[in-house]
Amino acid sequence: MLVKISEIKVNKRVRKDKGDLDSLKTSLRSYGLLNPITLTSDYELIAGERRLEAAKAIGWETINANVLPKDLSEEKLLEMELEENNQRKEFTDDELLEGYHRLEKLRNPSFFRKILNWFKRKFKAFKKWLSKKSKKSTKTKEIIKANH
Repeated sequence: MLVKISEIKVNKRVRKDKGDLDSLKTSLRSYGLLNPITLTSDYELIAGERRLEAAKAIGWETINANVLPKDLSEEKLLEMELEENNQRKEFTDDELLEGYHRLEKLRNPSFFRKILNWFKRKFKAFKKWLSKKSKKSTKTKEIIKANH
């Protein structure tokens, strides 16, 4: 659900240090909000304060949010805030290295990969064209059958 940022209330939070938001602001500009923030039904922030602050800083007026049902206790809401921040798992160094290696290969494919990708695109285009032709042929047969 898209929510006006000006309507969101940020009350007492467990996290005190928001850290540097520059990379998060860059990410929001580049990719948008990948994970919505979480709010109570009264638009009180439960999870996503850093995302909210970064969105404010880059001038967003609305943000995507999951809005929780009204019947949740204060205890449950605090549990959710703690859980959301506690259950993240950073990439290991090896995972991060592999991910960036794969990204580099996608950004700078070898000559052979470029040729292979060209053939894949042409095959997909041919398959799409063939599918359209088949649908037209089926429609024509149905029309002929209906008129006889």
